[in-house]
Amino acid sequence: MNRLILSFLILITFSATAQIHEIGVFAGGSNFVGDVGETTYIKPNEFTYGLIYKWNRSPRHSWRASISTAKITADDDRSKDPSRKQRNYDFENTIKEVSLGLEFNFFEFDLHQLKRQFTPYVFVGLAYTHYDGLFFKEPNVTNSDSSHGTLSVPFALGVKSNLTKNLIVGFEVAPRYTFADDIDGSSPKNDELQQLRFGNINSNDWYVFSGFTLTYTFGRKPCFCD
Repeated sequence: MNRLILSFLILITFSATAQIHEIGVFAGGSNFVGDVGETTYIKPNEFTYGLIYKWNRSPRHSWRASISTAKITADDDRSKDPSRKQRNYDFENTIKEVSLGLEFNFFEFDLHQLKRQFTPYVFVGLAYTHYDGLFFKEPNVTNSDSSHGTLSVPFALGVKSNLTKNLIVGFEVAPRYTFADDIDGSSPKNDELQQLRFGNINSNDWYVFSGFTLTYTFGRKPCFCD
């Protein structure tokens, strides 16, 4: 994880002399969708935060990298599913994520212009997610066999506007589809723990970030007209 963070900072340093850039923070909530707890896709119940970097290539698109940390929890007692309420499992995990992808603006968002601008946007990319592999050895008692990592596919739908010449604020909802099914302890990877599996073994885990971004623009003002 430390190497990934270092690579992220090096990327920013070496590209800082190119076109206009943004660096800033993300803060908001996180929630989990899997085999434990509620199945509502957007219902933040824990805090998440991270760093964001964008390299604006045109008024319509930019390359975007981020590092995020989130606490992930879920509780069967809060589910509307009677079978989950009867099982009454709950868990807590920590997600550390590094992502890279493309952000596309629905309207032109030209940082060369000083006037107030607004646009919805979408983001899609690829991420590496680090977490603890959990399992339930006793009723409602979670254990961890080791730290695991998985690829995940981040999406985001948001809106943004420039507050000042250099500050941009946004709000987004960003689901993550993972290629793992043991974030909640329902499907341990360890072969010796396969008998402890439960839930839908054909459905992988999701987690969702919802919150605000605040970025600062810097670098040479671009001329998108070439």
